[in-house]
Amino acid sequence: MVYLVVTHGTSSIDLYSVRLANYLKVPLLHTDIYQRIRRLFNKPLLSPYLFEGFMLLKDFVKRLRETPGIPHLPNHHLGRFGYFLGKPFIITVHDLMRYLDLVGGGPCLIRKPNLQDALWLHLDYLGAVKAAKIVVPSNHTKNDLVRYLKVPEEKVVVIYHGIDEAFKPVEGPRPCEEPYVLYVGSEHPRKNLATLLKAFKLLKQDPKFRELKLVKAGPAGGEEKSFRSDTMSVVEALGLKGDVIFVDRWLSVEELAALYSQAELFAFPSIYEGFGWPPLEAMACGCPVIASNTTSLPEVLGDAAMYADPASPEAWAEAMERVLTDDRLRRKLASMGLERAKQFTWRRAAEQLLRVYEEVEELYGA
Repeated sequence: MVYLVVTHGTSSIDLYSVRLANYLKVPLLHTDIYQRIRRLFNKPLLSPYLFEGFMLLKDFVKRLRETPGIPHLPNHHLGRFGYFLGKPFIITVHDLMRYLDLVGGGPCLIRKPNLQDALWLHLDYLGAVKAAKIVVPSNHTKNDLVRYLKVPEEKVVVIYHGIDEAFKPVEGPRPCEEPYVLYVGSEHPRKNLATLLKAFKLLKQDPKFRELKLVKAGPAGGEEKSFRSDTMSVVEALGLKGDVIFVDRWLSVEELAALYSQAELFAFPSIYEGFGWPPLEAMACGCPVIASNTTSLPEVLGDAAMYADPASPEAWAEAMERVLTDDRLRRKLASMGLERAKQFTWRRAAEQLLRVYEEVEELYGA
């Protein structure tokens, strides 16, 4: 029998397994292992953190081995445990961002891994390719696995994530009295916030947008690097300090829904996404969405979003102006977004995942 490893924490990767657990009638193994792994990012190789990492590896592999059945590891950073497990397992790979930063050759997506990070990331991806089945949230991520890790296509199963039912048009506290453009997410380089800020500066040069604010919701990123200082350098250089509002704390689903519902539009300028929850959440709340025309976003959002080149602030400014000034377009995007979001449910994801479990159980006689 397959059992699901449920990781508890505040990251979106943690929420994946927590949400699936509500719909899967399978044994569950609850843990905070991913939060403990996250604390090891960007720590020196020759330090007590290396010993801590090996102890985590030893203890959790032992726990997985002693738990009867085939484990489903719910994110790729648990691949290190799969590598040493010695029995079949399933793993979900959400994206290859850290791998692409590891091998280099392209734009920095989060940051260049140091030596300790490189060690653990190598083990994660070596472990992931050993899985009996790999679950991914988009064809884009599947193609990355086949291209970069040489995984056979038949080993990879695309199962789109769901979004919470609490995301729907609602009223609630506003972050400001003025109308606002909303962005939700971290401030990693891959999120391309600088392009959005430059576009917003261009937009603000038009007197009719004098009162418009840009609301950025969610923590800046992990403790591994000061992503906020990079953001503030751009904000200050553009003279936008009074026009950008940061909502830094972790927000509940209900609070996020209110932010989405009351925004003039939602902007998502990422250069790399394995799936992309926030624009779908915005759609479910009736908020018009503008997204980058790259990686998984066109696949996930379909024709329900407006797209712009993530390398062009001018294209983003033009797209935002169109949505802000064309009521008919805004209503069309909002309506199409509501319908698009309905296609992504955790119940559907769990049903598809159960079929993967049954296939693996039959293959290994579990």
